[in-house]
Amino acid sequence: MPSTVRAAVVESGGAPFTLSDVVLDDPAPHEAVVRLVAAGLCHTDLGVAGGGLPFPLPGVLGHEGAGIVEAVGPAVRGVVPGDHVVLSFTSCGGCRNCRQGHPAYCATWLERNLLGGRRADGTSTLSRDGESLGGHFFGQSSFAERALVDERSLVRVDPDVPLASIAPLGCGVQTGVGAVWNVLAPAAGSTVVVLGAGAVGLSAVMAAALSPATTIIAVDRVAARLELAEELGATHTVDAGRAAFAEAVAEITGGRGADGVVETTGNTAVLRQGVDALAARGTLVVVGAPPFGSEVALDVNGLLGGKRVVGLTLGDSETQTFVPALVELVKDGRLPLHRLIGTYPFTQIDRAVRDMTEGRVVKPVLLF
Repeated sequence: MPSTVRAAVVESGGAPFTLSDVVLDDPAPHEAVVRLVAAGLCHTDLGVAGGGLPFPLPGVLGHEGAGIVEAVGPAVRGVVPGDHVVLSFTSCGGCRNCRQGHPAYCATWLERNLLGGRRADGTSTLSRDGESLGGHFFGQSSFAERALVDERSLVRVDPDVPLASIAPLGCGVQTGVGAVWNVLAPAAGSTVVVLGAGAVGLSAVMAAALSPATTIIAVDRVAARLELAEELGATHTVDAGRAAFAEAVAEITGGRGADGVVETTGNTAVLRQGVDALAARGTLVVVGAPPFGSEVALDVNGLLGGKRVVGLTLGDSETQTFVPALVELVKDGRLPLHRLIGTYPFTQIDRAVRDMTEGRVVKPVLLF
């Protein structure tokens, strides 16, 4: 039978999150009911809530959930009630990219995760007063006490690891880590530059510190973020408000430039400078998303030295293997994710949004 749960609803673009009772549909064959324990708050949630993407509102967002499975549909095979799970993005499982181990580039990724607001068959997972709500966000909509979660969004994890400590793995952390491990794959002695020291950027710094890279340069305008980057493994920091970072990178590397750059800011001017800061055969990974339609001019002749610019979604991760590995690193203390997290009761989601927007916390995690 459908159940009533408390959820944070965004009524329209630009409206705040407001707590409301909503009705959760029965699980479809490939869905599970998950009782949320924690959920990370991500800039993507804020972008959609602000009306920046055509997700159907009113709706329930949230895509970094972590919780405990309560019930499963008849076709679910990967989890059972009682399992601890981290929730991530969903995918079809059958297209070429999914079959080749790249589900973040699923042929139907946008409609299944970011824009559709419904299951792939068009049915709704959430309603209120008999009217459908936008839901199924990243196959989960985890800003609610319970969520109907697509089977391919579920990742079973070690029950000994507190769920509040690993909720951000579902999106922001795996994006930053995957940018370094799955795309840059630093060689011994290489230089990695991370542009922006938010949750994604600091995750990239931690990943680089676990790689053979020997020079790790974090770039930001906020002194406290740069100090944290150093504590998490950056060997150098650059205050972009005081120095041109491309020149600083050239000085640090003896004029050679960066082997890898992770661009997390979504600022096209910063992206251009990052490409200019690359060494021959260097790679820049585009992670930050500017408004739709944004373009950037590049020096074409400057690319002929073998430079590459690669776009990235969710770390190009295969979640069923990647997320448990990250959980193990958190458990062992080698991925000190707790340094980024500030926790808030779910009822204080607006305070969490405010603190994140004003830079008082790197990664807010809501507790249920």
